[in-house]
Amino acid sequence: MKKIDIIDSLCKIEKKYNIKILYSCESGSRAWGFPSPSSDFDVRFIYVKNIKDYLSVGNLDLQIGIPISNDLDLVGWDLKKVLQLIKKSNTTPFEWLQSPIIYTEIEGFRQRLFKLCENYFHQRSNVFHYIGVAKSALNNLNGNTIKIKKLFYILRPLLAAMWCLKNNQIAPMEIKDLLINIPLNISSKIIDLIEFKKNVAEDYPINLEQELKEFIFKNYENCLVIANSLEIKSFSLEPLNEFFLTELDLHKI
Repeated sequence: MKKIDIIDSLCKIEKKYNIKILYSCESGSRAWGFPSPSSDFDVRFIYVKNIKDYLSVGNLDLQIGIPISNDLDLVGWDLKKVLQLIKKSNTTPFEWLQSPIIYTEIEGFRQRLFKLCENYFHQRSNVFHYIGVAKSALNNLNGNTIKIKKLFYILRPLLAAMWCLKNNQIAPMEIKDLLINIPLNISSKIIDLIEFKKNVAEDYPINLEQELKEFIFKNYENCLVIANSLEIKSFSLEPLNEFFLTELDLHKI
């Protein structure tokens, strides 16, 4: 799918829902750095509405979802929802703002929001999120066999959890950036798998090598033990409120 077609779809959404899209990007395997030929285009966007909508006594829908069509998956979150999730140190906004594939953006918005995100990083919750995703994917391991898509749903979250523990900061989105601090023999195997995945179906069965399997289980258990010892934090709402009001003033509809 061409970028211009994706941007055209986003423009139509703006008009239909009377919103202003501040930022749109690719999420999922294409942005994580391990696409397959059949990978969908997982387009995600952040938007604001008319200020009157936020002041209404009625319920405000903070999400827009468009049925998947021609491999295009479009989902948008209201800036208010994004900021609510940032307060919880949710990893999804952290990842969207690091996407290597950006479709549209209001100049400076992404940088401003990511700078805010850095003040809401919670090591414990981020590590638990990532190892939770890895654990869910591990349930698909049948002996030493697993679909290649599920294998990367183990590897990338596990590497992100390890990054968070080692660096105590938001994990990079792209898998290649997460390979820096792991043994060369393991990173080489993962790089080979990334190249292999480019040419096979998402459900292609992989025989998991013992060395890689041991790396996964050892580091999964290690992350789990350390995460349980980390402190629980809470964050202030005020900077998020200030950001929200400033952006609404900047992007009036």
